[in-house]
Amino acid sequence: MLQNREGQRVPNVTLPVRVGNEWKQVTSDDLFKGKTVVVFSLPGAFTPTCSSTHLPRYNELAPTMAKLGVDTVICLSVNDSFVMNEWARDQDAENIVLLPDGNAEFTKGMGMLVDKSNLGFGQRSWRYSMLVKDGVIEKMFIEPEKEGDPFEVSDADTMLNYLDPHAKAPDQVVVLTKVGCPFCVEAKALLIENGFEPIEIPLENKIRGRVIGAISNQRTVPQIFINGQHVGGLDALKARFKIAA
Repeated sequence: MLQNREGQRVPNVTLPVRVGNEWKQVTSDDLFKGKTVVVFSLPGAFTPTCSSTHLPRYNELAPTMAKLGVDTVICLSVNDSFVMNEWARDQDAENIVLLPDGNAEFTKGMGMLVDKSNLGFGQRSWRYSMLVKDGVIEKMFIEPEKEGDPFEVSDADTMLNYLDPHAKAPDQVVVLTKVGCPFCVEAKALLIENGFEPIEIPLENKIRGRVIGAISNQRTVPQIFINGQHVGGLDALKARFKIAA
């Protein structure tokens, strides 16, 4: 039976972490003393839910959490440091600290060690998240104990809502473009001027028309999408910002 440990201190452990070509001994005090820290723990690096959803969304929302007073966002897994470092590079996870709990000492101390031998994983962490202030656990979100790998409450959006129910997550903005398109450059600049951080997806000539047509029923670039809604091209973006086309 997994236990909620709100009000208790985090386990006092020392974790070997590979930094560059050297080993560094990282203690619980190094991580938590005098800090506000968000921790999310998951079964394993490179696994589907962890790689597609859990880690990327925390990485995306970490800057917003920082504005709310969070000093560090930590992703913890019972994996070795080499695996966690490689996963961090693969995920471009520049906003969070990936922490290896290779001997499962922290996870065992949290009472979150579970047996996943049926998958060939051995002993791993149950999926959970928590807010820790100066080493004391203020809030935990523990996934329900049921078959499989439930992912219902330990997500980044749930944690952000706990930190501040009124906090606004960053807008998700994508611009479909082609190389050398001046209208695409103008659209990106206009989005940035208005406080957005657009992701550009340049499309190759041989697939561009079909991709844009399938997604937006249009044929030209740029095509802009904001939070799942199709805005349109440059003229539509200017109209949105009340700029004369």
